[in-house]
Amino acid sequence: MRALLADLLRWKLTEPSPEPMNKRLYRLIRESILDGQLAAGVRLPASRDLANEMNIARNTVIHVYAQLLAEGYVHSRPGSGTYVMDAIPERLLDAGRRTRHRAPDAAAQGLSRRGASIVENAAASPFQWGAFMPGVPDVSAFPHQKFGRIMRGLWRAPPPELLTYGHGGGLPALREALAQHLSVARSVDCEADQIVITEGTQQAIDLATRLLSDVGDVAWVEDPGYWGARSVLKSNGMDVHPVAVDEEGMCPPDMQAADAPPRPTFIFMTPSHQYPLGSIMSLARRRQWLALARAWNCWIVEDDYDSEFRYSGHPIASLQGLEPDARVIYVGTFSKTMYPGLRLGYLVLPKALVPAFQAGHAELYREGHLLTHGAVATFIEEGHYVAHIRRMRMLYERRRAMLVKLIERRLGEGWLHRDGIDAGLHLVLDLPQTMDDREVERVVRERGVLTRALSRYYAVPERAQKGLVLGYACVPENGMAASFEIIVQALREALDAGA
Repeated sequence: MRALLADLLRWKLTEPSPEPMNKRLYRLIRESILDGQLAAGVRLPASRDLANEMNIARNTVIHVYAQLLAEGYVHSRPGSGTYVMDAIPERLLDAGRRTRHRAPDAAAQGLSRRGASIVENAAASPFQWGAFMPGVPDVSAFPHQKFGRIMRGLWRAPPPELLTYGHGGGLPALREALAQHLSVARSVDCEADQIVITEGTQQAIDLATRLLSDVGDVAWVEDPGYWGARSVLKSNGMDVHPVAVDEEGMCPPDMQAADAPPRPTFIFMTPSHQYPLGSIMSLARRRQWLALARAWNCWIVEDDYDSEFRYSGHPIASLQGLEPDARVIYVGTFSKTMYPGLRLGYLVLPKALVPAFQAGHAELYREGHLLTHGAVATFIEEGHYVAHIRRMRMLYERRRAMLVKLIERRLGEGWLHRDGIDAGLHLVLDLPQTMDDREVERVVRERGVLTRALSRYYAVPERAQKGLVLGYACVPENGMAASFEIIVQALREALDAGA
């Protein structure tokens, strides 16, 4: 690699340039890193070796390496050398742009109208870790050693039935452990055979949509709301109608109004902690929605994505458990309580739907990951799951309180959206309606801080409120103030520009 890098640089340095040697060398190494000629993890030559091969002063190379180190292009391992970083600043910032720019080209190459729509409207972020990324738990605090011990035990002599395709909605041991947990923690009314294990919330919604709706059927979704649900419903050919939310959650529309939406087949909602605004649906409204679902013979899909994390008051019971035989399909996930990369979610179904969902799930997705199912079942049965949730609840409560204090101290009154601040993994920072929250999102991302513009969650632009969704779960306390200061500075710049 030393000789290859020297040859590369020597060839590029033959081009005439008025730049001083240190600036030219810095620019050429930086460009080689960004265009992939120097791949992530590659060890750079020692400064003395590169200086000798290039026939330049060693101090020039030392100065260039120091500059690259300061800017995050390389990192140093004492006694080992200098290496190209795995995550390069410009590469991270350009990743989203490159992904989005593929959409028109992909459509031109023959994507269907549905496929082109999915790609062109994709909202999944290429950034999934760092302050203040919403929806991400602190995966570094997970008890990896305990879970690894359980996994190693299974791998030592895995039963053949755990290494082939599954059928029946997931490993029975996991469904049993989960049924017991949900009954106590979320007041979900179910038995183990009513649970179907999926690969996350998206697959759960996809399965329900495919089995219970036809192309052209109507789905109501919250506005603002979870973009992932809208994407799945639309991709399956449903006619999606955004419904406004208020401080009590999703508002039942006036069906006598001229602009009333058609009656739905599906109503998708997050009643225990509305996403992203955080409101908690009142008991009266919950009963109203349950009555409407019965009257219209439609299904409520209840996404209970982060309700394990509530920091004051009593736990909010699930909508599913409020009435016997409610027309509710309960959707849950391990992404927030364990870690997203696990890709485990689940459906809790009315008993009449279970055989069809078990057959459909096996037919469409060819179940697997049964060893992981077994490990998670043991993790729950041995008490590690509840203990981990309890520890993380205390950790996230401290981080939430710290972020609230930072907002109030650095920005003052009126900036913190007050709905749902005592639950979940994120807060909403309200911005003036005249401010471009997507531009603020872009600016802070370029400075190394992640957030999402609130306006991105709205399907109806006329309703869109401006704000930032700030995830605090994965932000260590010792770095939170510095990261938040970057947001404060960007907001000041935006206010000054609009003055």
